[in-house]
Amino acid sequence: MGTVRTAVVIGGGIGGTVAAMALARAGIEATVHEAYPGGADGVGAMLSLAPNGLAALRIVGAEEAVRAVGHPVPGVVMADGAGNRLAEFHGFPGLPATHAMARADLHRALTEQALAQGVKIEYGRRLVGAEEGLDGVTAVFADGGTTHADVLIGADGIRSTVRTLIDPAAPGPEYAGVLGFGGLAADDVAPTGAVTPAGDVTPAEPGTMYFAFGRSFIGWWRLPDGQVCWFASLPRTEPLTWAEVQRIPAEQWLARLRERYADHVPGERLLAHTAPDTLMATGPMERMPSVPHWHRGRLVLVGDAVHAPSSSSGQGASLAVESAVELARCLRDLPDHAAAFGAYERLRRSRVELIGGNAAATNRAKAGQAGPPALPSPEQMFGPVHRHHIDWHATVPGEAQ
Repeated sequence: MGTVRTAVVIGGGIGGTVAAMALARAGIEATVHEAYPGGADGVGAMLSLAPNGLAALRIVGAEEAVRAVGHPVPGVVMADGAGNRLAEFHGFPGLPATHAMARADLHRALTEQALAQGVKIEYGRRLVGAEEGLDGVTAVFADGGTTHADVLIGADGIRSTVRTLIDPAAPGPEYAGVLGFGGLAADDVAPTGAVTPAGDVTPAEPGTMYFAFGRSFIGWWRLPDGQVCWFASLPRTEPLTWAEVQRIPAEQWLARLRERYADHVPGERLLAHTAPDTLMATGPMERMPSVPHWHRGRLVLVGDAVHAPSSSSGQGASLAVESAVELARCLRDLPDHAAAFGAYERLRRSRVELIGGNAAATNRAKAGQAGPPALPSPEQMFGPVHRHHIDWHATVPGEAQ
């Protein structure tokens, strides 16, 4: 059994709240410190949690609450820009369906679960430094306050302060060459991936997510209310910040998207029936390159702070949840924080970097730097990712075992 009894968690997003719940189940008291003054209501667009992410949430007792704010999308259809249906996947027997939801709804569900389980969350606590000693680590906040614990966990996102405290030379997020957008269209204009020469379509099938490549990429799925949510991208060599993207009127972005997706059969149709007031501009698509140092001393990283794979992976939230649970297991089972952090990195690095690398290849296709990715079989594409299972009750072995 480990000697760590208390933890400071920096960041109250997906990774931070799940880490705190998992640590509590491991017998470690964790307090979450969030820089913003309140929750993330209305922040972010849509995301999905895959079967592996839902399985990890089950360990901390949050799976049902998260399912309740999402809707299942077990099917995937791959198509091309001409409307040709290329491949289909309808989930693996015995695994739950992927669930899609608004990021704000996921954040709210996880926060409510954490609070119900006794996790303390303090808002308006922006980390500016950390001071280590023989008996632990002291977090220093911008408001002048401090707090002390055995370890400090950085779950503070892709622009992590904790990452720079661990390694001032650590890489920052890598721009993928595209800006991300989403929007809503009427159900009766969304094709099922196949369009006749006359332009006839049938509505998107409920429970199916569609991906159409070509000169450009677009994905879409039908929401429970009958609308269709789509996500697309605009190649751009020089990145814009999220704030810069927001300053450009939605009408201008929609015009640029329509120009980009002209003659892309599904994309042209969806964008033609999208109103500017439904457009969601999510900003530059980014991912974390390989981070050399996941931990130093009593500081360690989790989630997007260390392995954001970009939204092209469909795995950002799921991987953050997995890592939070694995970190708690390691701190529970290994004799000290150094051994636990080393085991945690060994358990996670190869998996998250493989998924992140595959997403980078998809990003290059979206940016027009490569052709559409080759389509492997559903088993090759989803099997090792979706079937990943964490055995919470198994003891984490030390390095020599």
